[in-house]
Amino acid sequence: MEFGIWIVVGIVAFILIALLGVFVTKYRTAGPDEALIVTGSYLGGKNVHTDEAGNKIKIIRGGGTFLLPVFQQAKPLSLLSSKLEVTTPEVYTEQGVPVMADGTAIIKIGGSIGEIATAAEQFLGKTKDDRENEAKEVLEGHLRSILGSMTVEEIYKNRDKFSQEVQRVASQDLAKMGLIIVSFTIKEVRDKNGYLDSLGKPRIAQVKRDADMATADADKETRIKRAEAAKEAKKAELERATEIAEAEKINQLKMAEFRREQDIARANADQAYDLETARAKQEVTEHEMQIKIIERQKQIELEAKEIQRRELQYDSEVKKKADADRYSVEQSATAEKMKQMAEADAHQYRVEATAKAEAERVRLDGVARADAQRAQGESEAEVIRLKGLAEAEAKQKVAEAFERFGQAAVLDMVLKMLPEYAKQVAAPLGNIDKITVVDTGGNGEGGANKVTGYATNLMATMQETLKASSGIDVKELLENLSGKHNVRESIDALTYEMRESKHKEEAREEEPV
Repeated sequence: MEFGIWIVVGIVAFILIALLGVFVTKYRTAGPDEALIVTGSYLGGKNVHTDEAGNKIKIIRGGGTFLLPVFQQAKPLSLLSSKLEVTTPEVYTEQGVPVMADGTAIIKIGGSIGEIATAAEQFLGKTKDDRENEAKEVLEGHLRSILGSMTVEEIYKNRDKFSQEVQRVASQDLAKMGLIIVSFTIKEVRDKNGYLDSLGKPRIAQVKRDADMATADADKETRIKRAEAAKEAKKAELERATEIAEAEKINQLKMAEFRREQDIARANADQAYDLETARAKQEVTEHEMQIKIIERQKQIELEAKEIQRRELQYDSEVKKKADADRYSVEQSATAEKMKQMAEADAHQYRVEATAKAEAERVRLDGVARADAQRAQGESEAEVIRLKGLAEAEAKQKVAEAFERFGQAAVLDMVLKMLPEYAKQVAAPLGNIDKITVVDTGGNGEGGANKVTGYATNLMATMQETLKASSGIDVKELLENLSGKHNVRESIDALTYEMRESKHKEEAREEEPV
């Protein structure tokens, strides 16, 4: 039983495989560039073409069909286009001029069912070359006929019309073969007698003339344009150079202005720094001067107090009037010397400070100069004021000394002044570089001796001059100092006053409290 089943299965499988093999071998497809021509019985009604005689063929494009074994067969028909080179021998035109023409035509089988069926009837079973040769003969024949019906000028001047006419006439015959003309062009029309060349010479000459004129005009225009372009370029270059120069000038001016502003700012900063430095130095100088002036004042006060202390000491010791006078004169001279030294130091320091302030002032300008001058003026005014106070105090002390010690102090001052007075009198003579004496004189009283005698005469008259101007009689002072007149009386009176003063103090001390 099982064996029988396997036999049935094997038979069925064999039948299926056989049917599948038949189907695979009998199913045909057509590519995009071809048409499948199916002939035979049982073609159906789709894609079937029937000619006038009742013959049927089935055309398959871009698809496939199953061929019934024994009843149907199929052959492919190429639908690819073909390129044909069409050439004619010498053909006499309407004017009797022999010409030859070369053209190119592209043909293919039409795309409709009827055109494919017609082409299948004509070319199925033939090669591609056979089909191209037949189409070429048709085209050449029509090309020759068209050449014979036209003049050379028409062919030469209007090739498009010539090729269109050939294509129109040939298309009718090719359509009967199932072919269509895709494109047809005339490549060349020529002759062996030079007719076409002669035909074109006038035109060539005209064209050459026009070309030469056009070339000349073009050259002229070119030269004009080139000159204008060169002019414009030169103008542009000059303008550009001017702009660059102007920009450089503006840049240089800006740089100069920037440097000037920097210099001004730097100068202002330096000036401000120098001004502040000068002010600081001036303040320090003024402060130092004030300190030194105060120190000198304190020193003078101390010296004056020292003089007073010594006077009291001499009073308490009850020295002799002559010793007291001598000591007082010495102390007065010492005080005067110290005062003069203090004044000289103050004057020297003031001169140095003024010179330093002046040097700093010269380095500054503008506001610094004004500030320095104002500060210097205030400084000098303060110095003068303090000096005046110091001199007033010193003169007061001197006046007190003069009042206390009398003519002895005056005589001491006059004696110290005499050398300076003699120096100033003789100074003009020392400044004389060269002198020419005209007066020879006599007895040694003229010439150069007389010149040197001027100083001696001035010194001789100094006593009278001093007495007339200040009321001080040097001779009388010397006589009083030597005891010839009233020195003794002054001493006795001073001794009496000192004793009375001492007795009064002792009496006050003895009074009960």
